[in-house]
Amino acid sequence: MALSSEQKRHIQNVIKNCLRSKFDKYKPESNNMPFHYRLLGKDRMALYSFIHSLNTSFGISIFEPVAVELAKIRFKKVEAQYRLKTKISEQAQSAIQQIMNNLTTGGDPDKIAETKMIRAACKKGQLNELKTVKIDLFVEDDNGEIFLFDLKTAKPNISNFKDFKRTLLEWVAIVLAANPKEKVNTLIAIPYNPYEPKPYQRWTLKGMLDIKNELKVADEFWNFLGGDGAYNDLLDCFENAGIELRPEIDDYFSKYRK
Repeated sequence: MALSSEQKRHIQNVIKNCLRSKFDKYKPESNNMPFHYRLLGKDRMALYSFIHSLNTSFGISIFEPVAVELAKIRFKKVEAQYRLKTKISEQAQSAIQQIMNNLTTGGDPDKIAETKMIRAACKKGQLNELKTVKIDLFVEDDNGEIFLFDLKTAKPNISNFKDFKRTLLEWVAIVLAANPKEKVNTLIAIPYNPYEPKPYQRWTLKGMLDIKNELKVADEFWNFLGGDGAYNDLLDCFENAGIELRPEIDDYFSKYRK
C-alpha cells in the first residue's frame, strides 16, 4: 500500500520541521581552523560541521519522529521514547543469562524459543527492580500485539552487540512480568543499508540476533511501519523536502561567507 498524497505531504512537513528545529538549535564549532577556512571557505566548513552534528543525532532528530508519523497509518498506538515498567523476575533474569551463555558458546539464536523460556519464568521468584533504556519506538497493532524497536545507526558498534541482545530479552521479561499473556516482540531497527545492493551482514557474523525475528533493515523496517511501498515513498519524501529546503539551507550558510 503506497502512501497517499496527503500522507506524503504530512511526512514531508515532519521532515522539514525536524530539520528547521535542528537549524534553530545548532551552534557551529568555534574552533579556529584558518587553513581549512582559506582552502574551503567558512560556509563549507560550517555545512560540514552541521552534517556531522546531524549524523550523530539523526535517529532522534529525524528518524524517530518520521517513524512515529509513518506508523500511525497502520497501528492503533504509537509512541517514541517509551518507558517500560521496572519489574523483572529473578527466574527470568536467570533464563536470560542462560540464553546469553548459550549464544556466547556458539548456540543459534531463536527468539521464539527464547521468549517461550522467558514467559515460563516471568512470574517465578522475587520481582526485582530493573531500570532499562527507553524504547525508541513502541507500536501496537489492532490485535493487541506490541513491537518494541531499538533504533541503531547504520553501522552500530558491534563490540556492544551482546548488550543489545540482552536489552531485547530484558524488555520481553519486563513486559511479561506485568502480563504473562502479552504478545510482545523486541527488535533492532537499522534505518538504511549502507552496503546496498549487497545484503546487510553486520549482525549475521556474530550469531547473536535471530535475523528473522529481531532485525529489520531499511525497507523491511519502513514497510513494516507504513505498509508495502512505504520505504520508496519515504525516500521521495526526503528528496522533495530537501528540494524545498534548499533555498533556506543556502541562505542559512551564506552568512558564514562573511
